[in-house]
Amino acid sequence: MTAPRRLCVYLVAGEESGDRLGAALIRALRRARPDIEFQGVGGSHMADEGVPSLFPLGELAIIGFAAIARSLPAILTRIAQTADAVIAAQPDLLVVIDSPEFTHRVARKVRARAPQIPIVDYVCPSVWAWRPGRAKAMRAYIDRVLALLPFEPDAMARLGGPPTDFVGHPLAEQVHELRPDGGPQSRLAGPAMLLVMPGSRSGEIRRLAAVFGAALGQLAAKAGPFDVVVPTVPRLEAVVREAVAYWPVPARIVTETAEKHGAFRRARVALTKSGTSTLELALAGVPMVAAYKVSRLEEWVARALIKVPSVILANLVLGTNIVPEYLQGGCTAESLATALAPLMSDTPERRRQVEAFAGLDRIMGLGQGAPSDRAAAIVLAKLPEFNREPREKVASAPRTA
Repeated sequence: MTAPRRLCVYLVAGEESGDRLGAALIRALRRARPDIEFQGVGGSHMADEGVPSLFPLGELAIIGFAAIARSLPAILTRIAQTADAVIAAQPDLLVVIDSPEFTHRVARKVRARAPQIPIVDYVCPSVWAWRPGRAKAMRAYIDRVLALLPFEPDAMARLGGPPTDFVGHPLAEQVHELRPDGGPQSRLAGPAMLLVMPGSRSGEIRRLAAVFGAALGQLAAKAGPFDVVVPTVPRLEAVVREAVAYWPVPARIVTETAEKHGAFRRARVALTKSGTSTLELALAGVPMVAAYKVSRLEEWVARALIKVPSVILANLVLGTNIVPEYLQGGCTAESLATALAPLMSDTPERRRQVEAFAGLDRIMGLGQGAPSDRAAAIVLAKLPEFNREPREKVASAPRTA
């Protein structure tokens, strides 16, 4: 008698955050169905789960329109290679994870050539912020979306996108590691520590490092001495060391998870680029100032397209602009230092942030199960439904995702 075919899931991540999500989903799916076979594109985290990548994930770690244009031939080659591999594997499910510039193009190619393969998008694209027409377009090649943020299912429904479930943010699984045992006030005890998070891509780090360093120098003159810790990942350590070498205050770089968590528990305040780091800091209860800079072209495009009142993720989740944000021309050493200074002590500015952050547990659904387990449960529950649904072909990849 022939043994039944094992369930096969193909995962495609486009950068390190997606690699971590993919690894957590693999673990959760295995807990529910130990017989599942996995293949994919990912990084070291998915490799640790026994899923080697089709090619090195670092090749896709780019940011900015100019960088994408320069790397376009190589990216298009990897898109085609990935789609070919998925189709050859004939998985029971394709899960594309974040990085829509890459993963959605793979999804569309797979749907055009193998429409029988169900496709789940893990991480909702920011259609609520810009290019809302993407939501409706996704219905042709995405069967279901697993959202990290609580407002995204309503946004997708309003914009005509695929069915979307809020599963929770992976940060929820490590909140207890990021918060001090003594509560928010304990951050004011002992020597002051300032977390600096200039980005998760080399381009971001190089663009923000100089102004961040100058801001720290001015803050030291305003608020007295403090320790500076810069959390990063091992592959970016050399870039970060080069970027902080000329800062007027010494900085300690940490790459180990335990060291990073320890720094989050002790930090009095943070200076960070906009993005997921703002939500991570807010969940940890660390008051912060956020900033970002892009090229003039990217600024022009962003101003024309972005339709949200803040680019700070923590502000969007909270529904109020509680975290000060300094963008483009406003991102100066003086403005950052001036905004950071009152957060170094027990002031109304600091208390407003701490009190707002306290509401995130309810908003983010903390305590309702691990997001990866919720994602796995939805994937497994919906598989039979996916395999019954008729699917239309997609002629070509989108111009942008």
